[in-house]
Amino acid sequence: MANYMRFTFQNLLAAAAAAILPCLTAPLSSFAATANVSVINFAFVPAATNIFAGDQVVWTWGSGFHSTTSSQTPPLWDSLPQNTPFVFSNTFTSGGTFPYLCTVHGFTGTINVAAANVPPTVVITNPAANAVFAAPASVTIRASAADSDGTVTNVQFLVGPTVLANQAAAPFSAVTSNLATGGYTLSAVASDNLGATATNSITISVVTPVPLTISEIQQSPPANFQFNYAANAGLSYVVQRSTDLASTNWTTLLTNIAAGNPATFTDANATNNPGFYRVGRLPNP
Repeated sequence: MANYMRFTFQNLLAAAAAAILPCLTAPLSSFAATANVSVINFAFVPAATNIFAGDQVVWTWGSGFHSTTSSQTPPLWDSLPQNTPFVFSNTFTSGGTFPYLCTVHGFTGTINVAAANVPPTVVITNPAANAVFAAPASVTIRASAADSDGTVTNVQFLVGPTVLANQAAAPFSAVTSNLATGGYTLSAVASDNLGATATNSITISVVTPVPLTISEIQQSPPANFQFNYAANAGLSYVVQRSTDLASTNWTTLLTNIAAGNPATFTDANATNNPGFYRVGRLPNP
């Protein structure tokens, strides 16, 4: 419910109150890892090595005269033939399949490089950052999430450190109820099918509504009428006018979010006589 104050500019007397209804966590695969390949009995062990882009492969041979040389032309890497003991490494920056060989003896191996997992994206679409609500507040949190190289498997909603809900499929939303006066951090954490996550957080405020009162009433003939009304900065209010106080005869003059307390309203077309005004605080969105 929103309480109204209403009055007439004809006699500047206050009338009775009326009521109207109103950030980013990287996937594990993005951290560089090292895979080891040994040269044993004229063979690369393992023969096939699976890594992610950005990882490093280290070849080691403890006996013999060998090389590790990519099969591409020109070679992407080439240790050149080396006597033991010898260690050679190469970092793979892009995905693909990379065959290689020992140019001395001809035995072969393969490096399979998976492209690095791109984390998902997530944005809280409701409420707006820094939104203000009247206590006690029930707030619907909505988020949009996507993954460019896979699928979003879960969006987790939190109020501060407390988990509110987990949603496995769009539309992603959750409701937190009965928030008392104070500041709150709302977060949405999206996870993709390879375990990468992304986080978006906003802050909101919940305030105790001030009682609606009218003050500083001023009339400047022939058509200007101005008054202040008590308000909470960030909450939404409506100003209406009527000529006869009938419940069906109120015209909305202004709906706004208060910038401060008090808020000032000016009617530059106050030509109806008599004219009654009322101010109401709108419900939380």
